[in-house]
Amino acid sequence: MTQNDSVPVLSMENLTIIREKTRILAGVSWQIRAGEHWAILGANGSGKTSMLSAMTGYLTPTSGLLEVLGQHYGASNWPELRKRIGIVSSALRQQMAEGEPALVTVVSGKYAMIDYWGELHDADLAEARQILRQMDCEHLAERPWLFLSQGERQRVLIGRALMARPELLILDEPCSGLDPVARGHFLRFIDRMIRRKEGPTLILVTHHVEEIVGGISHVLVLRRGERLAGGERAAILTEKTLSEAFGEPVELIHHNGGVSLVPGGRSANLFGVEEPG
Repeated sequence: MTQNDSVPVLSMENLTIIREKTRILAGVSWQIRAGEHWAILGANGSGKTSMLSAMTGYLTPTSGLLEVLGQHYGASNWPELRKRIGIVSSALRQQMAEGEPALVTVVSGKYAMIDYWGELHDADLAEARQILRQMDCEHLAERPWLFLSQGERQRVLIGRALMARPELLILDEPCSGLDPVARGHFLRFIDRMIRRKEGPTLILVTHHVEEIVGGISHVLVLRRGERLAGGERAAILTEKTLSEAFGEPVELIHHNGGVSLVPGGRSANLFGVEEPG
């Protein structure tokens, strides 16, 4: 099933989540249109994970309206809808079978199965190899999960998600655990992937501004469970907005189409030491 361009990929209105008298998400409204790629940015505890859990049907909203790929929460079959959404997270990475070759891991995405035990069909294997080729990982096809680096594992998991031909791909803190060099390579790969016109809509969840690659067109900023700002990236990635989001002055440094955040504002250097007057 292909998403109709006239229907929002995602639409939420006044989405609220309260648990044990604690307000986790407070009246958040947000919409994604076809052709847009978004980053969700916020400090720890801003509500990013709870929002994702609600979007994928693992956490029931207290109130508000939620629609994903034209399906309304509470009126549609959400487990069936999940088959149209690809998710890559650290939790998934920890569940993979250590002895499973990367090629089989990718095939498993078509059947939403971890530690794949089904029959391996030639057509599935050919498609999985093609996906690994797109991920620049064809040479890893026969390598077991145990012997993949963190960056290689993230690419293979994205390939696994793409095997199901999702209309929406969610990357939840995908650079967690990567060293600086591996993170740089991985982010360049993400940027190339989302610039392909035939790819799914992407949501990148992070609390690192540096991970918002050039192909991300829009940014949603959360602060303490509320929507602080949202829209085209150039209008949202400002020192004023990010200082509010992280609760202290910050300075943004733009370079090669990307942006870095320095805490402490213009009076601090990279080591957090105030410059002389």
